[in-house]
Amino acid sequence: MLAGKRKAAWVAGVGMLSVAKILENMELGHNIIHGQWDWMRDPDIHSTTWEWDFVAPAAGWKHTHNDLHHTYTNVLGKDSDVGYDLLRVNPDQPWEPQHYFNVPLNMILAPFFEWGIAFYDLEIPKFRTGEVTREEFQEGLKALGRKMVKQAAKDYTATPLLAQAVSGSGKAAFWGTFAANTVRNLWAHSVIFCGHFPDGVDVFTEEMIDGETRGDWYVRQMLGSANISGSALMHLMTGNLSHQIEHHLFPDLPSNHYAEIAVKVRDICARYGLPYVTGPLHKQISQSWRTIAQLSVPGSGTQREGAQVLPLVALA
Repeated sequence: MLAGKRKAAWVAGVGMLSVAKILENMELGHNIIHGQWDWMRDPDIHSTTWEWDFVAPAAGWKHTHNDLHHTYTNVLGKDSDVGYDLLRVNPDQPWEPQHYFNVPLNMILAPFFEWGIAFYDLEIPKFRTGEVTREEFQEGLKALGRKMVKQAAKDYTATPLLAQAVSGSGKAAFWGTFAANTVRNLWAHSVIFCGHFPDGVDVFTEEMIDGETRGDWYVRQMLGSANISGSALMHLMTGNLSHQIEHHLFPDLPSNHYAEIAVKVRDICARYGLPYVTGPLHKQISQSWRTIAQLSVPGSGTQREGAQVLPLVALA
C-alpha cells in the first residue's frame, strides 16, 4: 500500500515537473530569447539576460536559430535546421550512407533533444570546413561545458541532495528529474519537427532566394512552415509554436497574439492561392516520422506527396 502511494506520488511529481520544464522552455525561454518581451525593458525577461533550463547555451541557440534559421528558413545550404546536420528530412537533400539510420538516429535524438541542439549549435560541420574558426569553436565549446556543469549541478546534484535531506528521497528525485527532462525533450522535439517537416512544407535552393525581396521573404516563411491545430491548452504548452507560420512571419511579436493574427494570415493565403499547412498533432508527427523513414533509403528523392513548389512572388 505504502509502495503504491510512493509510486503514485513519484509519477505525479514527474508530471508536474515535466509541465514546468515544458512551460519554461517553450512558453518562456523560446519566446523571451526571441526578444518578444524586450520592449518591457525588464532585465529579468530580456533576451540578452535570459538563460533557460536547457543544456544548450542561449547565446549559441540565438545564433543558429534567430540569426540563421529565421533568416534562411528551409534554404538548403543556409538553414541547417533542415535535418539538423543529422537527418534527411527532404528529398532535395543529397542521400548519404548515414541516412540509412534516419529512424534510429531520430529515436535517439528525441529523448535527448536538448543535447542534440547543444552540439548542433556548435556548428561542427562549419568548423570542419573553416567557416567557423578554431577560436569561435573553442569559445562555443567552453560555453557548452559551463552550461552542462550548471545544469548537472542543479538537476542531478542539488535537487537530489535537497530531497534526500528533506525526505530521504534523493534517488527518487534524481530519476524523477531525469524522467521530466526526457518528457520535456520528447515534447520539444515533436513540436519543432511538426513546424517544418510535415507534408506540404517546401524547401528552397540558394538560387531561389537570389534577389529575394522583403515580400518574397514573407511568402517563403509561409511556404516553409506548418501549424498544429488544437485547443488553447495545446497552444500554451507549445509556447504558441503551434502557430509556427505566424511565428516565422513575426518572430519577435509576443506569442500570445499569434492566434489573433492567424485568422488574417490564413485569409491572405486563401486569397493569393498560397498553402496554409496545418493539422492536429498526431497527423503532423506521423507525417514527419513517415518522411524520415522513407528518405532513409537511396533513390527516395521524389518530392513528398502534398508538397507544393510555388514561385516566390511578393504579395501585391
